[in-house]
Amino acid sequence: MIYLNVHITVKNPSDIETVRQCLVELTHLSRAEPGCLRYEAYHSQSDPARFEIVERWADQAALDGHRKAQGYTEIYAPKVIPLVDRQPHPSTLLA
Repeated sequence: MIYLNVHITVKNPSDIETVRQCLVELTHLSRAEPGCLRYEAYHSQSDPARFEIVERWADQAALDGHRKAQGYTEIYAPKVIPLVDRQPHPSTLLA
């Protein structure tokens, strides 16, 4: 199983709503992908520029497929990544 958390900070406050809308659409598309076990996008209540994506994939092949799918190639890569600083954190589930 692959666990991935992505910390996102929007660079320009005027882009926060655009990023939020894109992440909502991305979440719906990603959840329908083969091997997606969990895909959630969170918006910080204490810092409007901060978002978090929590992902769980069945295996590396599922994650690789996600990076070739519509949500990633048509929304995340072209519309979100240019507007944000992001820190992907592959993780290990402790309990």
